[in-house]
Amino acid sequence: MPEPVTGGCQCGTVRYVLSAAPLETYVCHCRECQKQSASAFGISVIAPRAAFAVTQGGTQRWSRPTDSGRTLHCHFCTRCGSRVWHESEGRDTVSIKGGTFDAPVDLTSAFHIWTSRRLAGVVIPPAAKQYSEEPPA
Repeated sequence: MPEPVTGGCQCGTVRYVLSAAPLETYVCHCRECQKQSASAFGISVIAPRAAFAVTQGGTQRWSRPTDSGRTLHCHFCTRCGSRVWHESEGRDTVSIKGGTFDAPVDLTSAFHIWTSRRLAGVVIPPAAKQYSEEPPA
């Protein structure tokens, strides 16, 4: 991704800018990402928290426990309900939802995580780095 990159929610109320290159991209096959995305997996682009800024609109936050024992704070648009980003306390990164970027996310080098929960029929590229659950810290 060229810097800076922009994105926002589905209705355009919430807009953001990312002023640094992403650290990594995950394709997550866990049940929570399947539910959240209403699809086979979720796409999360991990970026430095300091490089992420909301430039328009506001979000609500919903928090939930994760399988790894942390609490995940999920930020979504109050108008259209689109999930925009996630964050956990004590981390200096945010997890921006892949579908919210203005330019499509390149999944060529994405890590596939929680593959133990992938849906039958979902094909993961053989060369992709995979983790059956959460990747190591």
